[in-house]
Amino acid sequence: MPRVNRSEIVATDEVQAFHLVNRCVRKSFLCGKDLQTGRDFSHRKNWIRDRLEELAGIFAIEILSYSVMDNHVHVVVKTRPDLVRSWSDGQTALRWWNLFPQRRHQDGTPAVPTEQELHAIQIDRSRLIQLRKRLSCVSWFMRCLAEPIARRANREEETTGRFWDGRFFAQPLLDEAAIAACIAYVELNALRARMAHTLEESEFNSARDRIDDRKAASAIRGSQQKRKAVEGSRAGWLSPIELRHDLKKSELSGSKRRASNQGCLPMSQDQYLTLLDWTGRQTHRGKPGATPVDAPPILERLGMDPNRWLAIVRDFRKVFRFEAGRPESRLVFRQQRKQRRSAASTV
Repeated sequence: MPRVNRSEIVATDEVQAFHLVNRCVRKSFLCGKDLQTGRDFSHRKNWIRDRLEELAGIFAIEILSYSVMDNHVHVVVKTRPDLVRSWSDGQTALRWWNLFPQRRHQDGTPAVPTEQELHAIQIDRSRLIQLRKRLSCVSWFMRCLAEPIARRANREEETTGRFWDGRFFAQPLLDEAAIAACIAYVELNALRARMAHTLEESEFNSARDRIDDRKAASAIRGSQQKRKAVEGSRAGWLSPIELRHDLKKSELSGSKRRASNQGCLPMSQDQYLTLLDWTGRQTHRGKPGATPVDAPPILERLGMDPNRWLAIVRDFRKVFRFEAGRPESRLVFRQQRKQRRSAASTV
């Protein structure tokens, strides 16, 4: 498939959702057991997960889901340039410092910057504008995810060279149905690969993180239970599932762990986990044929036929080779892409 210019699909001033995939060089199992050498690099999956959590608290990018496999990583994100516009100059400078600190502690974590160090970042107004764009940019997000992992792996093996295989893949997700199907596709990766039999066994996976937090919250009684299930220690850095338009401005901004509290889908977290569990049972068993009678009613809200839903989640990358969404959403996107290409050619 020919490469597509990022400028044709990415609108730096608009909220967009993307499915991002980065593969290890030559599809080698650099995050799993290397069949040639017998060495097990599975611990590197923790590196990637921890780095994703760190970036979630810095970028104006919501991480909707992720899955770290033996030789590649999936991340579903939503860019939020609207949030960057609400940050003060000081907040922007601090986030950039935490991303590229000039001083570090002995354990490698960023040192607390002085007022003079933050002022040095803020004083250049043109550069500050550039930094705001970078902090909501998927290309910079993936660069800041990939580079530290590659450097750390090279140090571990006392070698040099590439860790990741060329450009990452970026697939636009154009509507809520596409986002829901893509998140489910990513979170069911381990089941399809026969690396796990249930969602609870799926390690280094956003579904597992949400389930762990939900289990921990079940021991809490009262009004705090629902909040703890969404803001728990494992998944509190991920975007909430339930999309809320009624949040006040003070409630919209995320904690230090994530960009926003807004959410991404027209369903509760429990409804989503029920849908995911049902989908995993169907696709894992390979049930073809008639429409399942036990299909969750939430599919009606997404406007999805159960068989169509299962086919999309099972073969998401084959069904949508590039942009993902309903036919009308894809038509609008292609028109916008043509306009961006024309605008770029006239510059």
